[in-house]
This record gives sequence, structure tokens and C-alpha cells, in this order.
Amino acid sequence: MLILGILPETTFRAAAALSPAAAAPTSRYWKGNLHTHTLWSDGDDFPEMVADWYKAHGYHFLALSDHNLIQEGEKWVRLPPASDKKASLSSYRMKFGAGWVETREVGTNTEVRLKTLGEIRKLLEERGKFLMIPASEITSNYKVWPVHVNATNLRYPIPASTGTNVLDTMQRSVDAVLFQRRTTGQAMIPHINHPNFGWSITAEDLADLRGEKFFEVYNGHPEVHNEGDGTRVGTERMWDIILALRLSKQPGMPTYGLAVDDSHRYHQFSPSESNPGRGWIMVRSPRLQAEDLIAGLERGDFYSTTGVELLDVHREKRSLRVRIKQEAGVTYTIRFIGTPKSFDRNSTPIVPKDGRPYATTRRYSPEVGKTLREVEGTSATYEFKGDEMYVRALVISSKLKENGHSKTETERAWTQPLIALP
Repeated sequence: MLILGILPETTFRAAAALSPAAAAPTSRYWKGNLHTHTLWSDGDDFPEMVADWYKAHGYHFLALSDHNLIQEGEKWVRLPPASDKKASLSSYRMKFGAGWVETREVGTNTEVRLKTLGEIRKLLEERGKFLMIPASEITSNYKVWPVHVNATNLRYPIPASTGTNVLDTMQRSVDAVLFQRRTTGQAMIPHINHPNFGWSITAEDLADLRGEKFFEVYNGHPEVHNEGDGTRVGTERMWDIILALRLSKQPGMPTYGLAVDDSHRYHQFSPSESNPGRGWIMVRSPRLQAEDLIAGLERGDFYSTTGVELLDVHREKRSLRVRIKQEAGVTYTIRFIGTPKSFDRNSTPIVPKDGRPYATTRRYSPEVGKTLREVEGTSATYEFKGDEMYVRALVISSKLKENGHSKTETERAWTQPLIALP
């Protein structure tokens, strides 16, 4: 069995060059979110209510990634007399019926038993329509820096561990996921969560991480600094630095960018809340099954989006074509972004006024992640010229993002990088 992280380089090269259409002629895109929280950890609604929200909003798959657990065993949550949780209990009963909801009174408080993932799957899953995937956010830290790694399609939970630095802490979680994959034979993947949360994880860390090829280029939580802060880089700039550094050392070993919600709040919707529906992935696969979706992710046969819908991303050995589903009254800019093989590899630390460098991603040449071509419209193709390490596409819409981080955020979509091969 081939395991992520120890695949031979030739396998990665073949996957990077493969045309998705050729790989699976009957495949289609499936919409899903891999990063979600409920009352099992620090979310504010019952897991069935959360899953039902996603199902009702057109999602095909969902991973409830509560912190350091899978939704198993017996757990009761206390609902104080005045709280959002208390208010949500009546909605919960109305949605699923009093016979489904289990409560008990403890003093002056009501407690509710949380349903397990197995129970929720029986209630909400529909073959070919809606799938729930076991997941967990392995939540650790190194000193003051949070280090969170999502694990998708786990068989059993993985405890958090702390290493000798941020990179080592990440590596331990990634290795634990890959070990479980190897020993169980079950398809599963780790991905790195919100690298700018707490300014913890640098592009250099991610470039050096072994056996891992996914990170969150977009996270819908309002406190994770997707855009950077004017001094420190945003996650999209980070992506190009990761690609340039990693591909310089390991040709054919890409990093893919995910869009996720990281949702926690389901009662009050505003830009300051971590609400659902902000970012998701569209994975192309023949079936709505976890192993097929993971295979599509590992091929890079998916795109990430905050609202823009793509009709097709077609990848040949030396060309990348994007076609957008037109929405009335909306205009689109397709930006092809890449880094030349001959880029300037020098970098400098970010140094504030006190003269002590930030422990954050360094500054690199503007050659890293430069715009290679820009097209206005709903379709465009980029043909490799010869010096590109990789090319990816960013689609920028004129449509304002509903309940976005700011009043000026517009909908976007990101394709995965096409790696230049000999």
C-alpha cells in the first residue's frame, strides 16, 4: 500500500501531470467543508443542527473536526438558564423531535446528551447526496504558539503532543496521522490549520514539513489573519513561498491550498463571528465516498472557493485552463500566478522598530508568486513558457462576499498548482 508522505517521487510527478478528465471521465465536483466545530468541543450548537445546516445549504460532505476527539462515547452538556445553548434547545427539539433529544435535570440546569457521529450519520447521511467524514483537530502548542493540525477520515482520535519547536510539534501530529493510515489501511490525510493564527507557523516551517501537502489558504474564522497584518505576510503569499522553497528541494512535491470555515458560531451571523458558509472545497471524484474524495484531494483535483463556481479546471502537462460559471451581473479576473525556476532565493527577516526579528515568514523576492498572466472574463488558459516551477490560478469576482470578513471582501476561487515537469 502506498502511504502519503512516503510515496516515491515519480508517483507525485505522475499525479501532478495527470489530467483529471483523463483520470476519471465520469467524475463530478462535490462540495464540502473539512473544518467544523460543535458542542462536542467549542462550537455553540448541537452536531446534528450543524450538519443539517450544511446539508440544507447544498454541501455534499462534511467533517466535524472538534478538538482532540471524534464524536464517540457519552457526553452531556450543561445548558445554563440563560444562554445561546439554552435557546438552541427549543430549535433542536423542533427540528428533530422531542423523542430524539435526551435531557436530564441537574440542580437548576438542564443537561443534553450529545449524539455520537454514528447516530448522526444514520440520521442525516444519504448515499450519493450527503456524507459525513470522521475528523479531529489535533490541537497542540509550542510554548505560546498554537499548532493545530486537522486529520480527516480518522479511525480513532490522536492525542496532541508537543515537540522541540513549532515545526517538530507539527511533524509529530502529521506523523501520527500517517502512522494511523499505514497501520489501518484507511485513506486519511492531515492538513495544517490557519498558519497565521497566533502568528505561529511560517512558510519555512511548512516547506520543511515531511509527508504533508495541504494547508488552509483561506480560513473563515475572523481571528486567523488570512490577509496578514501589513508587516507579516498573508496566507496566499505564504503559499507561493512554500511552493518555491519546497519545489526547489523536492521537485514534484506540491502544497495544496484549502478553503474552510472553521465554524463555531451558528446563532449570530456577522463578520466578527466564526460562521459557516465562508469557505469550502470542490473535489472532483467519481463517487461521494471518503476514499474517493481523498484520492481527488491528493491528486490536486479540486479547487477552493468562497463563492465563485468553476465549471472546469483542466490540467495538462504544460497548460492550465479555467472556466467559470457565469453569474448575472458579475465580472471575473483570472490571474495566473507562479514562480520561475531561476527565482532569487535570498530572503530577509522582518525586523520591527526594536531591532529584534519577528519569528515569522521572511521576505522574499517579488519573483516568488508573481502574476504571469491576467485575463478578464470567464475562461482562460495558461501555456507554460519553460521557466515556471508551477502555475496556479486565482479567480477574483466583483461580487461582494456575503457575511465576509469585511465590507470589501469579494468572492474568490483558487485552483491547485500545476507543477512543471520535465
